Amino acid sequence: MITIYHNPRCSKSRQTLALLQEQGIEPEIVLYLDTPPDADTLKSLLSKLGIGARQLLRKGEDAYKENALSNPELSDEQLIEAMTRHPKLIERPIVIKGDKAVLGRPPENVLELI
Repeated sequence: MITIYHNPRCSKSRQTLALLQEQGIEPEIVLYLDTPPDADTLKSLLSKLGIGARQLLRKGEDAYKENALSNPELSDEQLIEAMTRHPKLIERPIVIKGDKAVLGRPPENVLELI
């Protein structure tokens, strides 16, 4: 089973979903802006991605600046809390298969999971 954390308004997310479908895969689609992940889910995603919380942040979002998230003193816990409050901060798309996940930037990254 493959799951995609998807934002249909994002071109990279749409391209990643299309690439999966071209491979004959119909993933479970999580519209994470409608149903934001909680802190435990984000921690699990980060573990599967093999990255820290800061690497999952979208630095161009208004919420990034408004919440001073560039502050290097902030812990992963604090950054995860910010992402739960402002899911637009979460980089997308995230594609998960089992205990592994990749960011679909570029979309071809998902081929590693197939």
